[in-house]
Amino acid sequence: MDVLELSAVRRIVPELMETLQARVQILHRIRLLQPVGRRALAAAMGITERVLRAEVEFLRRQGLLVFNPAGMSLSEQGYALLEQLEGVLAAVEGRGELAQRLSRALGIPHVTVVQGDSDEEAWVKDTLGLQTALYLRETLTEGDVLAVTGGTTMSAVAEMMPAKGPRLRIRVVPARGGLGENVDIQANTIAARLAERLGGTSIMLHVPDQLSPETLEHLTSEPLVQERLQEVREATVVVHGIGDALTMARRRQLAAEELAVLRARGAVAEAFGYFFDAQGEAVHAMTTVGLRLEDLAQLRLVIAVAGGASKAKAIAAAAKAYRMDVLVTDEGAATTILADGVQHRTGGDES
Repeated sequence: MDVLELSAVRRIVPELMETLQARVQILHRIRLLQPVGRRALAAAMGITERVLRAEVEFLRRQGLLVFNPAGMSLSEQGYALLEQLEGVLAAVEGRGELAQRLSRALGIPHVTVVQGDSDEEAWVKDTLGLQTALYLRETLTEGDVLAVTGGTTMSAVAEMMPAKGPRLRIRVVPARGGLGENVDIQANTIAARLAERLGGTSIMLHVPDQLSPETLEHLTSEPLVQERLQEVREATVVVHGIGDALTMARRRQLAAEELAVLRARGAVAEAFGYFFDAQGEAVHAMTTVGLRLEDLAQLRLVIAVAGGASKAKAIAAAAKAYRMDVLVTDEGAATTILADGVQHRTGGDES
């Protein structure tokens, strides 16, 4: 049954589609939270245990769930069916068309739009992480060097990466130094976690993210730092987040004078230590150690993952600023970008 046929069925038997969507949503949420108990799942989904009990029992009888003392998890059949249905539901719910429109507007070849708005519901960020992780599993090949940035969304990519699957002989490297904040969301930690789950190896870059020019010159003259930087710049694939300019400036503890400059120059986005205005022009660059904007031209694949309506302007600006092959985002960001009438900049610097 193709999408047109499903749409016809929906017109005649709308409750069929409602039931399908509800059960797929239960399977999806179990995948994000597994192993999870029925009470915790009901609370997370905002439904009663009585309603959930009946649905879970049906899914168990279909062989889609397994139970153990820790809670419910998807069975192998559950994983397979969920992946088959994701594309169908994306088309029926309009997310497939939304992704195509966003791809054309931003000039990004491959766009995936997940359900929801990560500004409003925490589970949406996990879904962004899961979709990015699955894409990486399909795309990475032996010998790849995967560079990753830090942040909460990138941490979700590492957490959601399936440990099951072929072991890949790849290297995972931090694209940047650390912010000096929560270690769980720093690039070093994320690189190590991804390498473990993919079966590869990782390196660490023990360098602060922001340095004075004098300190940068001193550090980069050190043989060990030079060796690590060379490994980072051998990356073939990069996965990175996109930040709101002023939010990231505060996280990176920029001085009040620098914040004033960003405001005056209309900065809306931050990626790889560069701040961009709405037209994608770099208006400020931090003194950092790691992957540079000019390095992206040499990579096989540049993947961005960011969501939430609040990130719409940042995502649109970053898409104009540098080449982006893949974007994983959510409905909140996608609908806001398109409502703003954003168009991809042509003839500019795509490197």
